[in-house]
Amino acid sequence: MTIEQLQHIIEHGESQTVEFKQSFNKSVIETLVAFANTKGGQVLVGVKNDGIAMGVDLTEESVQKWVNEIKSKTFPQLLPDIDELSVRGKNIIVLSVSEYPLKPVELQGRYFKRVANSNHQMSISELTDLHLKALNSSWDLHIDKVHSLNDLSEDKIKNAIERIKENGITIKETVFNFLRKIHMLEDRELTFASYLLFKRDDCLLSTIELGFFQDEITIKDSDRTQSDLITQVDEIMSFVQKHINKEIIITGRPQNVAKWQYPLEALREIILNMIVHRDYRSTADSIVKVFPKKIEFYNPGILPLGMSIKDLLDNNYRSNPRNKAIADFFKSMGLIEKYGSGIGRIIRAFKDEKLPSPEFRIISGGFMVTVFSEESEGVYTFDNDKLNDKLNDKLNDKLNDKLNDGQKMLLKYIIEHPGCQTKSINKDIDIPYGSIIRYISVLLKNGLIQRCGSKKTGGYWIKK
Repeated sequence: MTIEQLQHIIEHGESQTVEFKQSFNKSVIETLVAFANTKGGQVLVGVKNDGIAMGVDLTEESVQKWVNEIKSKTFPQLLPDIDELSVRGKNIIVLSVSEYPLKPVELQGRYFKRVANSNHQMSISELTDLHLKALNSSWDLHIDKVHSLNDLSEDKIKNAIERIKENGITIKETVFNFLRKIHMLEDRELTFASYLLFKRDDCLLSTIELGFFQDEITIKDSDRTQSDLITQVDEIMSFVQKHINKEIIITGRPQNVAKWQYPLEALREIILNMIVHRDYRSTADSIVKVFPKKIEFYNPGILPLGMSIKDLLDNNYRSNPRNKAIADFFKSMGLIEKYGSGIGRIIRAFKDEKLPSPEFRIISGGFMVTVFSEESEGVYTFDNDKLNDKLNDKLNDKLNDKLNDGQKMLLKYIIEHPGCQTKSINKDIDIPYGSIIRYISVLLKNGLIQRCGSKKTGGYWIKK
């Protein structure tokens, strides 16, 4: 690593792959473990959280002692790459690790992952997913010890096979030999995927609660589906269509056009994503709430390890379905096109209809998608084009050109959330905390915002 590269890293602040530490301690090892379990990263020892290089005192044995401590406290043993550089006479040590190929990596019995610019201890469910991913497997391919072949509907399997054949795929095997071929049946034992896809009777495992709400607390209609996963797609669509508006447009042609309140193909894509990517090990239910001007789709199970909502929106990720067998089967049936393209199609469909972009967020151990039929307040999202349009109305062009995208994003947030505190900004915006502090300084210097309230409590920010 060169001095220029080091200075570039420091300038951009802490992130999902960079952390600053004033000195070497156990939290350095924790961060290296989190990096190894996620996307890899670098710890800069001798740098304060705000990016100021303080340096670190070293002896001939210091770095070797650090390496020995890292190796002795981690399993599998981590051996970081080490760069020793000098910034204005200050010694900076850069410890780098790559994503470990066989995860998870532990620190004395504890497991960490990297989320944005901080470390989080992993849950049992996350550890299981990480281990299965390392083995190129998934939960739904494992044997279901509770249910048997008697719990499956042969008619449902035959119907699914016919739909696959309609997509040009040749299937000559008998029903159960076909399941064996696609690894959904081992000898006479079911996998979780085969049970969920073809179960004869309803069960709690696949419960999805459906509700039509007049407002946040007044429910006008409710239903529940506990069917097999293939049937659920149509059941949820039927409930949603029952409670959204449809306009009949008279065109003068023999057949009039029905214009729905939302693009139906996008709603169907959201529902498919719910069913395919749900964490069926969770005791929580999936929930669909239809309101007069919005719909909320909640699903147990957060994004795969190392993926942020920003990655999802930027299409900056590799698809890694939680339920590989279920996803493959839905793809064979033509219900989903290919992995990783659904979010882009959803956003494009709403844009084509000139509707607000859907909102995506992680909440209560799950993932929620909210769609709107008109402009509505919701979770903060970043649209660079809209942001520039709004800011140009409030700033002169010369000043607007001085701000980078992150500073514009922060300014828009403060304008739309007067009275916000720095900590709340950090929770809502996918920008490292250190960068937020620097951007606030820029906005203050340019007279765009001001602090109110007590400095002792941190105060709050408003547009000046």
